Amino acid sequence: MSKKTCDIAIIGGGPAGLTAGLYAARGLVDTVIFEKQTTGGQIATTSWVENYPAFPTGISGVDLSELMTRQAQEYGAQVELFVTVTSLAKNSDGSFELQADSGDTWQARAVILASGAVPRKLGIPGEEEYTGRGISWCATCDAGFFKDKVIAVIGGGNSAVEEALYLTKFARKVYLVHRRDEFRATPLLVERARENDKIELALSAIPLEVIGDGAKVTGLRLQSATDDTQQTLTIEGIFEFVGVNPVSELVADLIDTSKTQGYIAVESNGSIPDIPGLFAAGDLTNSVLKQVISAAGSGATAAFSALKFLDDSDDT
Repeated sequence: MSKKTCDIAIIGGGPAGLTAGLYAARGLVDTVIFEKQTTGGQIATTSWVENYPAFPTGISGVDLSELMTRQAQEYGAQVELFVTVTSLAKNSDGSFELQADSGDTWQARAVILASGAVPRKLGIPGEEEYTGRGISWCATCDAGFFKDKVIAVIGGGNSAVEEALYLTKFARKVYLVHRRDEFRATPLLVERARENDKIELALSAIPLEVIGDGAKVTGLRLQSATDDTQQTLTIEGIFEFVGVNPVSELVADLIDTSKTQGYIAVESNGSIPDIPGLFAAGDLTNSVLKQVISAAGSGATAAFSALKFLDDSDDT
């Protein structure tokens, strides 16, 4: 247990945090990235990334995460893995104090929040009971457990369709369940799903209940969105991709996020209004686009602004 210092502390090791770490470290300031799990954030659990520049045929989420981490470290960013920042406070001298679950206390001159967002749950009966026993939010992590089985993917956005396509490499059949009659995913992905013989679409279908035998998932009960009919899919696994919730609880006492559904509103330079030295980037913010490239871009912007903040502070 000790007290440590750094110039810029970055909370979160996803694309936004890693890019911020790269830019901050290249600015020749002492930079520390705190990540409560492994680096990469949501892309580390994404099977394949096709829309990130410089990889014409795509790259696995795990490989992209590793490359981003190595690059940030190459330029001097310190990555603290499996460390959760449990509290964040602003000191009277303008610096910030971070308390870690390791027992260490850190003092930073500037902080970049990049804690991202976590998968949203359905909140239906059986979901909690069968989490880890047939229900998953990570196709890359758990696809191998469902080889030659019948499973369901729930969601209508890019993530849901992409992961449904990926899961066809393992499962015998994949039901793609969406509560609306049209997908929100890009037309190219939807076309691929419609053309895949292993995927069966279940549109205008609202998940009501996860059914199991006490040990594992055995079915999913659906309610039609257009009438009173119900159906039960006989399946052995469920993958949920119905959106995410921002991880902003750490700054609940510093920032009012009640009007932004938990997301943090930032200025165009990544700064947080009325709190000098505090910045945010990535999926945690109220940005329109939630993609790897936009997260990385906002991380670079936040780091550039944090460096300028430090320079301006040194000049006063």
